[in-house]
Amino acid sequence: MLRAASFYVGGRRRLGEAADGRAENAVEGNMRKGRTDGGKGRSVQGKGFGRKSAVLCLIMILLTAGLNVAAWNSTVFCDWYIANLFPLWVNTYGRLTGIFPFSVGEWLIGAGIVLVAFALFLGLLWGVVGLVKGAALLLKAVMGSAPDSGRTAVKTGADCLGTSHGSACRSFLCRFTGGFYRFFGWTFLTVCLIMTLNCFILYHGSTFSQHYFGEDDGEYTLEDLIAVYNMVAERCNQLAGSMERDETGMVLYKGGLGKKEALRDMADQARELMAQLGADYPQLDGYYPRPKALLSSDFMCQQHMQGYYFPFSMEANYNDVMHILNIPSTMCHELAHLRGYIYEDEANFIGYLACVGSEDEFFRYAGYLSVLVYLNNDIYYAWRDHPDIYEDTVKRIAPVAVEEQVWTDNIFVTQEEWDRINGKALLDTELVDKAADAFIDGNLKLNGILDGKVSYSRVVRLLLQYYKLKGLPE
Repeated sequence: MLRAASFYVGGRRRLGEAADGRAENAVEGNMRKGRTDGGKGRSVQGKGFGRKSAVLCLIMILLTAGLNVAAWNSTVFCDWYIANLFPLWVNTYGRLTGIFPFSVGEWLIGAGIVLVAFALFLGLLWGVVGLVKGAALLLKAVMGSAPDSGRTAVKTGADCLGTSHGSACRSFLCRFTGGFYRFFGWTFLTVCLIMTLNCFILYHGSTFSQHYFGEDDGEYTLEDLIAVYNMVAERCNQLAGSMERDETGMVLYKGGLGKKEALRDMADQARELMAQLGADYPQLDGYYPRPKALLSSDFMCQQHMQGYYFPFSMEANYNDVMHILNIPSTMCHELAHLRGYIYEDEANFIGYLACVGSEDEFFRYAGYLSVLVYLNNDIYYAWRDHPDIYEDTVKRIAPVAVEEQVWTDNIFVTQEEWDRINGKALLDTELVDKAADAFIDGNLKLNGILDGKVSYSRVVRLLLQYYKLKGLPE
């Protein structure tokens, strides 16, 4: 436009004085010089920003790698971090995400899936563009040896891309793709750093039992196991009869009384019980955000998952479609992760302690139910693998019979809910469950838990250690 306007004005001035034309040429020259100098300034500024970004990127990579190396090689460093720095993220970022009534982490996961899918789409798009351009160049080379009449009859892809419109489109696509993948890279680096700070380091700290029970000598007999099982089974039998139920027999919960006799819902009750544990176990003391139900609870049921701790949002999340008696211990389990106890067996045990220490019968019943199957399974394994020892032991202490109502209450999801979930599911539940098992097992092993998902059942060992130290309740 500047060139066209200059030519037009110059044309008119040629009819007037030549001096005016020379003056105009001088002004235009200065304008061009100014544009050139401005372009250099922007170029230098862009290079400076690029260097700063590269330095920041390198710092994040080194920090993330350094923290992981330190965590894998120093329990002292991990314990110091968990005690002094990790609570800062809960008290700041955790309070911020806690403002929202929905799970921020769930939406972040959704955004991450969209981001990854779009990155794959762009990669595929550029792959197709590359193939088309290659084919166009090959066609152009072939047509170059053909008669002129043949070449003019066909317009190749390279010719199309060479037009001004095609060049502008290609330039925009290049800039957009470059900007997107830079954003994607920064997002990936940020996620790696956050996961290191809020998850990976926690796997290498001292365990709950090391903090408060000392080293486990590992000397437990089948008789010890049956004694703990009998205590839990007897409590379940007693409490099952005191639950409020609807006409179908489903347990109801209308809230419980807190420390100040105020009516509390299940989430607030769980927060209060976890805070109370802080009096005996100082690392459990501090702020707890409110546990949040997940919108994707149906999909969680397909994974057979009761809850999730999201390190990138500092939230405790639970499945609100599962049977109601699973919810209290799950809330406390996920809140335990927010105090730095990332091992699943420890979180199970802490959730158990919080629930059975409550004055609320519903929470106590839920707590005992949460470990009943683990204990029952270990007794079964003893009978299967060591029948002689089992037969000799049950002569002295026989396992208590669990009432049918307890087993009815001790389910993951009701049949009605399963029918509803499977009826509308996009993916087969068995396939989802296997994929979830493989992911969780791999994640645990990646972080040094060599027995993977089996670590959930190590809660039995913690129960044996705890009751050996404290003694069984009367």
